[in-house]
Amino acid sequence: MGGLRLLVANAPFRALFTSRTVSYTGEAVSLVALMLFVADSTGQAIAISVLLLVGDFFPALLGPVSGAISDRFDLKRVMITCEVVQGVALLLIALSMPPLPVLLVLVAARATAGQVFLPASRAAVPGLVREKDLESANASVGFGTNGAEAVGPLVAAALFPFLGVQGVLFGAALAYGFSALVLLRVHSLPPAPNDGTPTSLVAEAKEGLGYIWSITPIRLIALGFCVVVAFNGIDDVALVVLAKDDFAAGNAAASLLLGAVGIGLVGGYALLARYGGYSSMLVLLLIGFAVSSLGNLLTGLAWAVAAAFALQAVRGIGIAAMDVATNTLLQRMVPSRILGRVFGNLYGAVGVAAGLSYLGGGLLLDATSAPVTLIVAGGGGIVATVAVALTLPRALRRAGRSGGGDDADPGHGRDEDRGSAGADPSTP
Repeated sequence: MGGLRLLVANAPFRALFTSRTVSYTGEAVSLVALMLFVADSTGQAIAISVLLLVGDFFPALLGPVSGAISDRFDLKRVMITCEVVQGVALLLIALSMPPLPVLLVLVAARATAGQVFLPASRAAVPGLVREKDLESANASVGFGTNGAEAVGPLVAAALFPFLGVQGVLFGAALAYGFSALVLLRVHSLPPAPNDGTPTSLVAEAKEGLGYIWSITPIRLIALGFCVVVAFNGIDDVALVVLAKDDFAAGNAAASLLLGAVGIGLVGGYALLARYGGYSSMLVLLLIGFAVSSLGNLLTGLAWAVAAAFALQAVRGIGIAAMDVATNTLLQRMVPSRILGRVFGNLYGAVGVAAGLSYLGGGLLLDATSAPVTLIVAGGGGIVATVAVALTLPRALRRAGRSGGGDDADPGHGRDEDRGSAGADPSTP
């Protein structure tokens, strides 16, 4: 079933899609407003950097715990609670417009709730759609969230003249509230049953970390994803330098170049939402790793902004492919009782990898140039792709999984599944 047909036929999944799209729009709008507020109130670039660090890197360190929360409680309640917490945090910011230390505490609270929401929303998908529709479902959600992130700054720009920073923050808080209300349409997704032995949240977080490392295919997927991000995460910074220094272009050209990946992402998710069910997820994962890395390598060899823009747009399609393939493979292979922890650990590690990429890539960028940095980044990602291509297929065969579409092993935990929508996409 294509993504559009899935959204029309499946009311609970449509509610999840709508919630995530609205939530990410609110996040994108509020981030622009908060950056402007910090810039105006402090006049210090370092303050904006700290804001981004608190809102992005710090929550990623909580990945093991955030995933354990998803596996411990009803996913519907977890997601609604997270949206309420995020909305309240933004509402307090909008009401008080606090000094920087208080602002950072409230931003950290919002970001932590968002970090818990992420694995919960990914773990909820297998309980809302049939197993053979996972590719289209993941691509549809990716289309909505990435489209929201791309449109969010434009929405903020349109609202600022009428509402100001404070009004925009109020609007973003309302978006989280609306998202929580929409999630009421999702049926209950209780945790999978365990053996009855009580365990602590910390113990469950440790189990999640051990599970990723102990299962070879999952370990290879996670390591490959993180290494590709660790090499290529610097591209945003490198592209700005490439446009302004190497191509001698202005701010408009640099902004256009930065937006190319987003255009490719939205296009890639749209294609996969329609045709993803016809693809092998293993092949799609390797293509995603390769294209996302090769795009940066070739951008380092580009001769003009137009060529770099085209290459980065194609690279965005590769990022969409690796995201959909990773989510689908994990949803098929991982038992539902631990799926939230696997997603929490993976995307927490990806956030750390991105932070390391900013640090190491920034040093390389200062020591060399933007073209050299992009070539090194893309080359490192290609090496990681080759390593995964040589090891993951054999690991999947040994585990009895093909990594494909309908022929993939369906025993991903449906025997202990959350919810009952897997058999009927129209289940209310």
